[in-house]
Amino acid sequence: MYAVPGSGWPGDLATPRTPVAADAADVGRLAASARDLRQLDARVTVCRACPRLVAWREQVADVKRRAFADEPYWGRPVSGFGPPDPRILILGLAPAAHGANRTGRMFTGDRSGDWLYAALYRVGLANRPTAVSAGDGLELNGVRITAPVHCAPPANKPTTVERDTCRGWLTRELELLWPGVRAVVVLGAFGWNSLWPTLRACGIVTPARVPRFAHGVEAQVDGRLAIGSYHVSQQNTFTGRLTEPMLDAVLARAADAAGLPVR
Repeated sequence: MYAVPGSGWPGDLATPRTPVAADAADVGRLAASARDLRQLDARVTVCRACPRLVAWREQVADVKRRAFADEPYWGRPVSGFGPPDPRILILGLAPAAHGANRTGRMFTGDRSGDWLYAALYRVGLANRPTAVSAGDGLELNGVRITAPVHCAPPANKPTTVERDTCRGWLTRELELLWPGVRAVVVLGAFGWNSLWPTLRACGIVTPARVPRFAHGVEAQVDGRLAIGSYHVSQQNTFTGRLTEPMLDAVLARAADAAGLPVR
C-alpha cells in the first residue's frame, strides 16, 4: 500500500484536499496555478495522470523487494528535493522503483543515490555522504534535485508521452527557481533532451544549436551554465564509465559557475 497524503510521512506536503491531476491537461492547469514551490511539490506527489506509471509504482509498493519487505513504501510521485532557493539544479531521469519510490525522496535509498550524495558531500554541497530515508537529516547546500518524470517507470524507461505529460510540473518548477539558478547539472541523455523544450516552454531563449549529450558537455543558456554528466546508474558506475573523479569534476564545475564554495 502506498503512503496516503496526510499520513505523516516525513516531508509529505500533500493533504487529502490537495488537487489531483488525472491527465495531461490537469497537470498543465495545476502546475501553472501553483503559487509557490511548496504547493507545486504537494500537487506533484498526488498526480495520477499516467495510468501505466500509476499502476507500476503502486504494484511495486505493494509487492516490494524482499530486502525491504517489512518497510512501508512511498509509492507515489516524488517531488524535487533541496532548498527553495538553489543556485544549482540537478536534473535526473525518474525515481527508482525501490529507491525514491520506496523512500519518497529523490535519489534516496539506492546505489545511484549513494554515488550522487557521496559526490555532493565530497564537493561540499551536502552535509552528509549518505541518503537513507526522507527523515535522515540530509541537507543540500544551494542544490535542488529534480527529474523530468516524477514516477518510477518500468525498466527505468518512461515513454515520450509520459515525459511530455509530466513536463508541466518541471516547467513550473523551473519558472519558480530560474531567477536564482546559475548552473544546471543534467544526469544522462534523457534529462539533457528534456531540459531544452522545458526551458523553451518557460519562455527562455535556448541556443540555436544545442550540443549533443556527452559527459562534460557544456552549454550557456540565459547566462547560466548547463553541464552534462553520465547518469549515476549502476550500469555506468559498476562498469567504470562514470568514475568518482569524473562526477566530482562536473559538480565542482557547477559549484564554481554558481559561486558556491567547494571543499
